[in-house]
Amino acid sequence: MVTAPLRMEREAELRNLLASMNEVPGHADPANRIVPFGQFNQLHFARFVILADQTLEDIHTAYALPRVDYPLDLAFIADFDGTADEFRADLARKAGDGLQRIFSCCQGFTSGSDLARWMKDHESPAATTYVNWLGRTVSQIREENALRLALEAHLQINSAAFADKNPRQIHEALREFVEAEVRSGRLILTDPRPTPMGWWLRNFLHLIGVPLILPLLAPFLVLYLPVFLYQLRSREKHDMEIAPRLDLSYAQKLARLEDHDVTNQFTVIGSLKPGLFRRWTLTFLMLVLDWTARHIFIRGHLARVYTIHFARWVFLNRKRRMIFASNYDGSLESYMDDFINKVGWGLNLVFSTAIGYPHTNWLVLDGSKDEQKFKYTLRRHELPTEVWYKAYPGLTAFDLKRNTLIRRGIEQSVRTDSELRQWLALF
Repeated sequence: MVTAPLRMEREAELRNLLASMNEVPGHADPANRIVPFGQFNQLHFARFVILADQTLEDIHTAYALPRVDYPLDLAFIADFDGTADEFRADLARKAGDGLQRIFSCCQGFTSGSDLARWMKDHESPAATTYVNWLGRTVSQIREENALRLALEAHLQINSAAFADKNPRQIHEALREFVEAEVRSGRLILTDPRPTPMGWWLRNFLHLIGVPLILPLLAPFLVLYLPVFLYQLRSREKHDMEIAPRLDLSYAQKLARLEDHDVTNQFTVIGSLKPGLFRRWTLTFLMLVLDWTARHIFIRGHLARVYTIHFARWVFLNRKRRMIFASNYDGSLESYMDDFINKVGWGLNLVFSTAIGYPHTNWLVLDGSKDEQKFKYTLRRHELPTEVWYKAYPGLTAFDLKRNTLIRRGIEQSVRTDSELRQWLALF
């Protein structure tokens, strides 16, 4: 995530430039001339969004503190395979001129700047990131979808020939078909690139590091717990809710950007409740959430939610504000319902530190369970995304998992009859 404050006199120019990249409102043309996203084989999702926070007055409304007018920032967010340095260099090679035009609307960017270096200097690191299926690349997704389509077409064309075969015979016949297609070059199934040893080492140290630190902190945490609960509950009783019905014109503006594909984008921004208590609490919770997202929820789901492809939480302005950005399947209404019904307590843990959030009790209770207020609050903090790109339109997270399982079934020759029947049911 790259962020930089805008030159206010060029805001209208920037908005027009970003709009020219779209084929429908908010959705990028993959072949647009500014940033041709379709040329980046490692890029899953990307977006440009202007961080026009409409809730800056809330800190004065809720706590009688002076409003802080933060600079209006442009954010570029990307989810990609490989390292950030490789991706930035690729951006500079393939979209350097377009990105120069975009970032020239930002303060501190001058013509001829080293684009990759400038982007690195303006990166806002995520406090927590979530990846639906760790290690699955864009190339793998496309190859596995082509495999499924080829198998389904083969089954349909030869349905009579397969009618009398048992599951094992069908599996063997399909394996032979795929092997022939690969030999002919009509199908490509690339072996995954080995993950660098340095990544494995850092991931292992993170895996064991957090659990090792927590026991060391345990005596302090146990002693502090009564104080924490008192501080928490006393604040919860006095926090103000700010959840008015969303302005109709703004709701329509957001709605025009949604449901052009089976997947949607979501970006919200908000200020944290004042004081170190809320800031430190959220920092600790982000540390725990990041650990679980990196080591537990790595195969298709975040807790009991299966519809998110990528998500990130990023602190801004010295941890006084936070942005949450995700890519999810289905409508926004179903997305919010999914969270409320399955992990409402998790929503409260993270978002109750934001000014105006519906009242919580003991950090995890109530809050998002007040469905209408929660939805009004979330929608009010949502930002319209200027440009959004998805590398595999029409495919949900469920589709990607199914395609991966189909490929695994093709590549495995020894399976039980029960497993073969389950595998055939994927088609």
